[in-house]
Amino acid sequence: MREVVIRKPDDFHLHLRDGDLLKLVAPVAAKHFARALVMPNLDPPVVTMADALNYRERILQSLPGMLSFTPLMTLYLTDNTDAGDVERAIEENVIRAVKLYPAGATTNARHGVTDYTGIGDVLRVLSGAGTPLCVHGEDPDPRTDIFDREGVFITGPLQRIRDAHPDLKIVLEHITTREAVAYVRAHRTRTAATITAHHLVLNRNDILAGGIRPHNYCLPVAKREEHRQTLMAAAVSGDACFFLGTDSAPHDRIRKESSCGCAGIFTSPVTMPLLAGLFEDAGALDRLEAFVAGFGSEFYGLEPNSGTIRLHKTGPYQPPGLIRDQVHTVVVFDPGHPLTWQVET
Repeated sequence: MREVVIRKPDDFHLHLRDGDLLKLVAPVAAKHFARALVMPNLDPPVVTMADALNYRERILQSLPGMLSFTPLMTLYLTDNTDAGDVERAIEENVIRAVKLYPAGATTNARHGVTDYTGIGDVLRVLSGAGTPLCVHGEDPDPRTDIFDREGVFITGPLQRIRDAHPDLKIVLEHITTREAVAYVRAHRTRTAATITAHHLVLNRNDILAGGIRPHNYCLPVAKREEHRQTLMAAAVSGDACFFLGTDSAPHDRIRKESSCGCAGIFTSPVTMPLLAGLFEDAGALDRLEAFVAGFGSEFYGLEPNSGTIRLHKTGPYQPPGLIRDQVHTVVVFDPGHPLTWQVET
């Protein structure tokens, strides 16, 4: 097959940042995606309905007029989040989800949740409205091995949340382990998971073997090869509880290549060509559309996108190395092999 036309995709986990960096990266995402669930971990974070409205306006202002793109807004859950404000934001269609970051688990997560018993009012609002709770599923305790943090969170806080709120819709974000895949399938009635493109390619050797590769470092960190293979099987399975969330997370190159580099991989420009190749190699190109433009919108209760994108197969080519403006330089994810599909824009 040399060409495929699919419904224009959704990205159900995207970091757009703010200020000049927002203006640089938002148009890149909007070229390939019709909608994106925008993460609220700015500094300061997006914690109220007013914050979400203001941030959405900044996103829309950052886009060239010819691009059609809908940011789906989220709120950052804290120990002090006002459940009434969350309820109003849902009723007025300002937000599509609330994001739970365990305090200290990832970039700009210091304002996150420290007391899971104190967020019950917000979770009851979400449960009643059918609005998903999106979860960064890692235990941030420094005594927990970084490769075990996802599993410890799943069997601890996540399971306690599920037991206390059985009707709550939960999205376990950017899963990285076979244990996460099994958990989602076992609780599939009200639970789903996003899978990133980079976790379908990387294992932990790609970060650490032969030298440290900071541009392959993200949180949750990539795991063993057996986990990558399990994620790949889940993504191409046609199982509706798994769908795309890129977790594309741009940082300035200097911040990645420092003595204490930050977590995040910028994948927006290459996600769709990379996925087309991966699904083709797995003999599942006919399932790509559902993974990127079907299952996610169904779980979030959204109508499918009406537009389409066309992908065509080309000779092997190298992905773009970086994007930049006068202020920022952001390195684009290199999957370690040439791409063979391109998106017609």
